[in-house]
Amino acid sequence: MPTRNGSCIKVTESGAERTVPPMVLVLMGVSGSGKSTVALELHRVLGWPFQEGDDLHPPSNVEKMRSGRPLDDADRMPWLQAVARWIDERLSAHEPGIITCSNLRRAYRQITIGTRQGVRLVFLKNDEQVIHARIVQRQHRYMPPKLLRSQFETLEEPSEDEHPVVVTVRGSIAETVAELLQLLAT
Repeated sequence: MPTRNGSCIKVTESGAERTVPPMVLVLMGVSGSGKSTVALELHRVLGWPFQEGDDLHPPSNVEKMRSGRPLDDADRMPWLQAVARWIDERLSAHEPGIITCSNLRRAYRQITIGTRQGVRLVFLKNDEQVIHARIVQRQHRYMPPKLLRSQFETLEEPSEDEHPVVVTVRGSIAETVAELLQLLAT
């Protein structure tokens, strides 16, 4: 298990490329759960292509969120399809990859992941109070903190039959990534 001083973390990271099989990782969770930060660190450690899922939102979604209005299922559909296309491109090219996508509902995960082989769902989990404290400390380009409540209301945590890797985000990013890499390597 990683230590606060990072000694075990470096050992875990140094073997990550050898122990984590190539796959497409889909990092899910509510806004502020750490999807982008953890994904960037995974990208650094593993060297796999990374796609920020938020960048695949159509401009109309960005404007709606920026104005403080939550997205509905119809708004999300073109975005979820774009995420699925990115995943399919990686799989067709036989390349690993890392993508972020809130994937809050099971129905959304059926679109983005479904029965695709070689894709692993990673759920970054924490309670609303902890994430709210984090989200008010950051500046997001269009996701205001007041939309966090609607994300928790929408969230359907993945069930066992979806085979998620669940990581409760509590320590440093390095500790979270080290824990995730250990789980992925087993």
